[in-house]
Amino acid sequence: MRRRSLLASGLVLGSPALPRPASAQSAGVLRATLNANLNNLDPARAGIAEDYVYSNLVFNGLTRIDEDRNLHPDLAESWESSPDLKSWTFRLRRGVKFHHGRAMTSSDVLATYKRILDPSTGSPGRSQILMVTGVEAPDDHTVRFDLSIPYGDFPSLLMERQLKIIPADRLDKLSTEPSGTGPFRFVSFQPGDRLTLERNPDYFEPGVPKLAGVTFRIIPEDAAKVAALKAGDIDMIWNVPLEAVEGLEREQGIKVDEATTGTWDGLVLSNVQKPFDDARVRRAVLLALDKAALVRFAVFGRGAPTHTPIPPGSPFFNSDIGFRPNVAEAKRLLAEAGYPNGFSVPLIVPVGRPTRERMGLAVQQMLRPLGIQVELRRLPYNRFNAEVTGKAVFYADGYFARPTADTATYPWFHSTGTWNGTMWHYKNEEVDRLLDAARAARTSEEQATLYKRFQQVVTEDPPGIIAYMLNFATAYRTRLKGYRTHPYAWLDLRNATLEG
Repeated sequence: MRRRSLLASGLVLGSPALPRPASAQSAGVLRATLNANLNNLDPARAGIAEDYVYSNLVFNGLTRIDEDRNLHPDLAESWESSPDLKSWTFRLRRGVKFHHGRAMTSSDVLATYKRILDPSTGSPGRSQILMVTGVEAPDDHTVRFDLSIPYGDFPSLLMERQLKIIPADRLDKLSTEPSGTGPFRFVSFQPGDRLTLERNPDYFEPGVPKLAGVTFRIIPEDAAKVAALKAGDIDMIWNVPLEAVEGLEREQGIKVDEATTGTWDGLVLSNVQKPFDDARVRRAVLLALDKAALVRFAVFGRGAPTHTPIPPGSPFFNSDIGFRPNVAEAKRLLAEAGYPNGFSVPLIVPVGRPTRERMGLAVQQMLRPLGIQVELRRLPYNRFNAEVTGKAVFYADGYFARPTADTATYPWFHSTGTWNGTMWHYKNEEVDRLLDAARAARTSEEQATLYKRFQQVVTEDPPGIIAYMLNFATAYRTRLKGYRTHPYAWLDLRNATLEG
C-alpha cells in the first residue's frame, strides 16, 4: 500500500528530549542506505519498505520472526489459546521501557490494537486483524484477544509490519517524536537526506544492541549507492538492485547476502472491465507467459516462478501444477471468448520499480503470438495509488511477503478480501470455501490439502498473474559482523558490530 508522504515539508523532525548520537563517522555507527524517504514515522500507518525498516528498529511487536522464518516471543513472552482457537491470551514481558522512560503495560497493547482496528486511523494493518472482535487486559501484563473465527496462526500474525506496540500516552507525538521499545531510538529525520537513530541503552534484551547508532542516507540512485559502498563512504546498501549483485560479489572487502522471500511481482487484470471480465481471457494470458523466462529477464534469475503468493519453499506449495506455457491452448481460449485475432490493451508499469518495468517489456513480447498488442505506459510509482490501483484495466504491481499462508492469500483471493476489492474484484465460490476452511484448519496437513487445491483452482480461473517471487539482497563492507539479510526486507541489527 502506498500513502502520500506526511514528511514532505523538508523540516528536520527530531526528538529534543533525547541526546544526539555520536558523529556518523565514529566507530560503532553503521552507515546504511534507504532508497526513498519515509512516508510515516507512525508504525501503524507504515506503507512502504523504508517505513518497515525504520519501525522494526524503533518498535517491537508482540511476536517477531527471525531470518529463518521461525517465530519468537518479543514483547509477549508466552501465549496460549482456548480449545476452539477463538480466544488467545498473551503474557507480556516485564521490565520493558519506552524510549521516553515509561514502563510498557497491557494498556499500551490495548491502545495499539484498538487504534489499528479503528478505520479512521487508516492503518494497512487493519485488514490483517479483522477477525479480532475484542481486546481486553485482565491485568497490567496480560492481554486477551477474542476472535470471530478459529485461527491457529494468530501468534504469527502479530509480527506483522504495522502491528508494533506504541505508547498510549504519546499517540499525538508519533509522527514527530516517536517513542518505541525497540533496540534503537529515533533522533531525527531529514527528508531527502538522512534518518538518524541511536542505541537504546535501556533495551530489554541484555547486551544488545551493540552498535552506537545507525545513520541511513537517502540515496535513490542505484549507481550512487554502489559507488558509495565501493568507496567506503557507507557500510551497507539495503535493498541491492538485483542487476548489481553479480558485480558486487566480485568486489574485495564487500559481502553480498541474499535471501529468498515471499515478495512477489505480478500483473493485475481487472475482472470487471473488458477484456479481462472473461475468465477465458485471463487464463489465456496466464498460459502465454513463460514464468521461468520472466525470472531470468526481470530479476536476473534471482527469484523463482510461483502460482500464487505461496512461495515454492512452502510445504503448502503445489509442485504438481507446473509452469510450462501453452500458446495453442491460449489461442483456443481467446477465440472461444470472441477474440480470435487478439486485442490491444495498455499495460501500466511503475517507473522506479525496475523489476516490474522489465517484466512489462517481457510480457509485451510474450503476448504478441496471441495477437494481443500491449502498449506499455510508464507512470511514476508515487502516482500509482491515486491513478492506477484498482482503476486501470491492466498494470504491473507487487507486494511484500506475509507471515502466514492465510495473510498471503486471503486478502487477495477471497471475495471479501481487502486487496481483492482494491485490485482485481475476483469471485470464485470454491476459492472462498477453501480459504475459509484453511483459516480454521487445526493441522498443517489439513492446510496443505486445502492450499494445494486452492492453487489448482486459481490457475484454472485466475484473477490475475502472480509472476514470480524475487530474492532480497543487502551488500555491506566485511567489517560489519553479526548481521544476516532478513527475508522480510527489514534490518535486524541487534547483534551487529563494526570492526576497525
